[in-house]
Amino acid sequence: NMSPLRLCVPGEKLCSVDDCRAGTGVYQRHGYIYSSLAGYVLKKNEGEELPVISVVRETEAQLLPDVGAIVTCKVTGINSRFAKVHILYVGSTPLKDRFRGTIRKEDVRESEKDKISLGDVQSTYLLTTAENELGVVVAHSEAGAQMIPISWREMQCPQTNAKEFRKVARVQPEYLEA
Repeated sequence: NMSPLRLCVPGEKLCSVDDCRAGTGVYQRHGYIYSSLAGYVLKKNEGEELPVISVVRETEAQLLPDVGAIVTCKVTGINSRFAKVHILYVGSTPLKDRFRGTIRKEDVRESEKDKISLGDVQSTYLLTTAENELGVVVAHSEAGAQMIPISWREMQCPQTNAKEFRKVARVQPEYLEA
């Protein structure tokens, strides 16, 4: 769990090497991991057997995905129940660390976002598209072409004209690059 963030000072003992692996802003000595700078303790489970412990400065700590944040993700895997994603941006700010997310099939919808519980399960964020503005921004067809949105829930391949169901984002003009 990543919140609330705990402050630490240089040289502070954070955990045993039996409990965590050393990340950035820390060092190992005599079987323990210590902070090498003043900042916030960040513990992330990245799928390995032990979580990674890091210390980040205040400016970096503010760039953690938070409940209600608008994020930009890249889909890394899909099955019949959910999509796995890597979170690339929080708002318009690129993230230095890799954060994973999951979008469940039942959370891909136009509205009713108040019925979703957003949580952080060992640094895997549960995401939703439950607002008109949220959804797929860029998709590629099986032919490899960039698909064109034809409605709020369909995209079409310009090469094969094949249509695929997608919850299409209504991107706000201020987020479009000139």
